[in-house]
Amino acid sequence: MAESVDKSPVIADLGGGVFSIDTMMGGFEGITSSYFIASDRPVLIETGAALSAPRVQDSLTQLGCGPQDLATIVVTHIHLDHAGGVGDLAREYPNARIVVHERGARHLADPAKLVASAYRVFGPKMDEMFGPLLPTDPLRIDVLGERGSIDLGAGRKLDTFHNPGHASHHVALIDSDTGDLYTGDAAGVYIPETGDVRPATPPPDFDFELAVNSLNAMQAVGPNRLLFSHFGPTSEIERVFENSLTQLHYWVEWVKQAHHEGMDFDHALLMVLAKDREVNAEFYADTAVSNKFEHLSSSEAQVSGIWHWLEKQSQSDSSSK
Repeated sequence: MAESVDKSPVIADLGGGVFSIDTMMGGFEGITSSYFIASDRPVLIETGAALSAPRVQDSLTQLGCGPQDLATIVVTHIHLDHAGGVGDLAREYPNARIVVHERGARHLADPAKLVASAYRVFGPKMDEMFGPLLPTDPLRIDVLGERGSIDLGAGRKLDTFHNPGHASHHVALIDSDTGDLYTGDAAGVYIPETGDVRPATPPPDFDFELAVNSLNAMQAVGPNRLLFSHFGPTSEIERVFENSLTQLHYWVEWVKQAHHEGMDFDHALLMVLAKDREVNAEFYADTAVSNKFEHLSSSEAQVSGIWHWLEKQSQSDSSSK
């Protein structure tokens, strides 16, 4: 399996039987990763968007994984850049079990509400970036709770733990053989070109305390490497976790300041962008990189998620008085 794959610009051999697949979401390189583990029971981690499903399938074919071979498809959470291709790929790989947190399972079986929510967040970019999410047969879906395990064969496994903050249906996965930690979006968006970490705080589920707890939980398992869904691997564990936590605090404090001062959302967004450009000048220095990731993970969406969380807190405080 996985012979002569290093000639492909889409596939990278990360060692330990692990391969990254660039899903080329929206036609961009280096935005969204799927990962394939060529174990005794092969697994695909993250499908990418529905529009990326043919590219992911072609990559699996190059890696020697045929339609009958794939044992498991697991997604860290059900946002469409991570799970949008589940329905397509489930049809192409009929033996694969689909693994997802219990809070996301019903949305894969009946994606209407999830798709409607994505349209509200992304607007016209929805069709350009993601495409339609096809339903998955509920009889093929296996659910994860607070903790779980995915059998990779020959004693190898992916241990899973619930990791909310970014989304209530988010899990993290750690490989028992390699110590690789699949972070999904719970550690933010990693920028391989600069080593920066950008916030991943979109509505409607972002919760600051849960996000911090999730970062602590990921550090506690002592990973050897972080495999980001956006984008790629890094072995700079402590630096990246520290950067992720720092950026999260920055953005939450900036939005809190604007909210406390009574700004409307548009002015809050402008203020946060100005502060971010001051603090993270190196990220913005490469306009091609910053524009690419802004297209994927817009500042407006990140501020909106924090704003939504603050509004929920205010309503909760008011009702408790």
